[in-house]
Amino acid sequence: MQMFVMSKPTAMPTKPSHTRPAPRLKPPIQGRPTPRPDAQRCRRKFLRFFPGGYADATYLEWERDYKWEAHERWCQVLRRSQFRTLLDCGEYETIARHAVGIESRTNLLFSFEKMALRDAVKPRAGARSFAEGLYEFLHGSGTDQQRFERWVEVIGALPRVQTRVLTWPLTTIFGFIAQPERHFFLKPMVTRRGAAEYGFDFHYQSRPNWRTYVSALELAEQVREDTRDLGPRDMMDLQSFVWVQGSDEYD
Repeated sequence: MQMFVMSKPTAMPTKPSHTRPAPRLKPPIQGRPTPRPDAQRCRRKFLRFFPGGYADATYLEWERDYKWEAHERWCQVLRRSQFRTLLDCGEYETIARHAVGIESRTNLLFSFEKMALRDAVKPRAGARSFAEGLYEFLHGSGTDQQRFERWVEVIGALPRVQTRVLTWPLTTIFGFIAQPERHFFLKPMVTRRGAAEYGFDFHYQSRPNWRTYVSALELAEQVREDTRDLGPRDMMDLQSFVWVQGSDEYD
């Protein structure tokens, strides 16, 4: 989880953790056949906390289950056909309310980011821009780069009350929840630190942009390749691995 709480793991039923087969954004991997020493050290750190890897009961409780539950709630109310129907009916506020409500039950965004998002979609014009832009990002036409860059423009144009809306977490959170087989959730400080620990050359710029996002996807794909024997399912597992490397909660 993105907020570390030391507690004794308790037995619990394992939820289905599969994602539906779907194409994912998969940049070419520039890594070596044998993981580098930095990557091996990061692997050891991850297994020190979670000896069972991505199937570890404590890992599921602390890092994965609450994210997957958010994805399941998304599929219940905003899967593609429902999303399209709501758009066609002009139910922009309903879409925004569903999206904000699903995210609010996670700890992935800081409180000021949650507030900025709520303020941005409160006016009908903001809710409409958000709803239409999000649908086009997730399900629209064009290349991955074109859809991502249009989404950045939409986020940047949303109404701002106090805190800015155009941040990496707000730009990447909904793709991550809606399509975890494709999209990575980018928390700048932790991702940068995690990449450095991994020995990965992460091309970071503070303003959301395609090159940085591709670099984050390349990092995730390198982790996928290096930890393939641990059974990573999707970006939720890969983001969690990077989080363990970069968060001081796991120092």
